[in-house]
Amino acid sequence: MTLNTIPRFSRATTPEELFTGQWQSRATKLDAYKPYLAQRWQEGCTNAWKLWEEIREQGYPDGYGNVRNYVSRTLRRKPQPVGPRPPSARAVTRWILTHPDALVESDRIQLKAVLVNCPDLDVLAKHQRAFAHMVTDLRGDQLPEWIKSARTSADLPSLSRFAHHLERDLDAVVAGLSLPWNSGAVEGHVNRIKMLKRQMFGRAEFELLRKRVLLAK
Repeated sequence: MTLNTIPRFSRATTPEELFTGQWQSRATKLDAYKPYLAQRWQEGCTNAWKLWEEIREQGYPDGYGNVRNYVSRTLRRKPQPVGPRPPSARAVTRWILTHPDALVESDRIQLKAVLVNCPDLDVLAKHQRAFAHMVTDLRGDQLPEWIKSARTSADLPSLSRFAHHLERDLDAVVAGLSLPWNSGAVEGHVNRIKMLKRQMFGRAEFELLRKRVLLAK
């Protein structure tokens, strides 16, 4: 340490005074948006990605990393907003992937509130339910129209990429969504063989596996 650093540390009365320097007082492009971020934090929006998207629409030019660091280092140290805790991403995903008739009343109400407040997620949920309908009811003939609709969702790039990949082998996917046959039994046998190999620490040649499977029967 330099000669000036030691006296400065010795005069510090709080831990925060030890972390002052040229970088702490340097102006950043995020400074103009910090009041808005603090306001949204108190309103209950604690998702860094969502906050970044909101200020990006207002003209913030930098990437997500600076907003994430500001949220984790500054905003999360402030008192949490008072009110009901918002559902986690895992919970919302589970609600969307569950058949609507299988959801309990409380989950159905919360999911409806989430979709009302997030139009993009509402669009995604509608596409997901349409795709699930094709899978469960074997309606592969509806897939081209579904892909066309998904490709036009400009605000959902992940969904558009998924639809694009389906087009690469469209005939096979349509057949998989139309015919009653599947490779589930084959995949089950493959997983069982892999389990046997793991149990024998990888020492599982064909003859050894054959004896193990036959003896198990």
